[in-house]
Amino acid sequence: MSQLPPLNGLRAFEVAGRFLNFRAAAGALGVTQGAVAQHVRQLEAHLGMPLFERLPKGLAFTSAGRSYHVNVAAAFDALRSATDQLKPEPGKVLVSVTPTFAAKWLIPNLPEFSARHPEIDLRILATEKVSSFHGDGIDLAVRQGRPPFGASLDAHLLFRQEVIAVAASSLVYGHTLPVSAQVMSSMPKLHDSHDLWSEFLGLLNIEDKGGRGLRLSQTSLAVDAALSGQGVALVSRFLVAAELEAKRLIQITPHTLFGEQEFYLLATRKPKLNAATNAVVAWFLERAER
Repeated sequence: MSQLPPLNGLRAFEVAGRFLNFRAAAGALGVTQGAVAQHVRQLEAHLGMPLFERLPKGLAFTSAGRSYHVNVAAAFDALRSATDQLKPEPGKVLVSVTPTFAAKWLIPNLPEFSARHPEIDLRILATEKVSSFHGDGIDLAVRQGRPPFGASLDAHLLFRQEVIAVAASSLVYGHTLPVSAQVMSSMPKLHDSHDLWSEFLGLLNIEDKGGRGLRLSQTSLAVDAALSGQGVALVSRFLVAAELEAKRLIQITPHTLFGEQEFYLLATRKPKLNAATNAVVAWFLERAER
């Protein structure tokens, strides 16, 4: 702490640098013009160099003062942002989900949520990394896995893992549905980060003769590739329910791969969640059951 410049001086310098005028800075800070000038002089004395040129009608940066002000202003902006994130905002709920869950389930269902709860500011953090409830300030998280997730978390089951093979109708045109094992073997496969094809083909007791196939980093990309007729994708049924109902995708075989990595809604275990978070939890569970 001994290496830090005087904080009052930094604050006065940051505001004075915005206005290039001690009087205007004093008005913004709610102090006297003399106090602002004194704080800036103390900062300059600490640094051993002038930061402003005093002019008859205001201030001008020295070359050192101009570059220093850019960094000081950025530091204060970071402090404001950190403080804003820390402050509880009534009605704001931040939920962490994977990009695939966001794109294929949550965002398509958001209009219903917004219509029912216009007072809630639901914010989505779409990331593959495991978010921290404390470090990232999230209120809820949707994660695929097996409980327990931790003593401090409540886990609500949303969806079972039911992986099915889907493709666009153009890809299976001319074939009888469900497709035969031979046809399935020869079709191009779309691989995502889970890469469950070896397990799925094991259910059918067949080998993959469809070539290398397309490899993608996310399941949502595999679904999009399937929609464009580029191959067969393996995906959890609930993620493509709308596409199946609209016939944009077709389940090409009745075989289903059941896994143990179910989808859960996680919340911190508190004596009482706020009303907005409780409403979001209730909506997730009701919508998932439907």
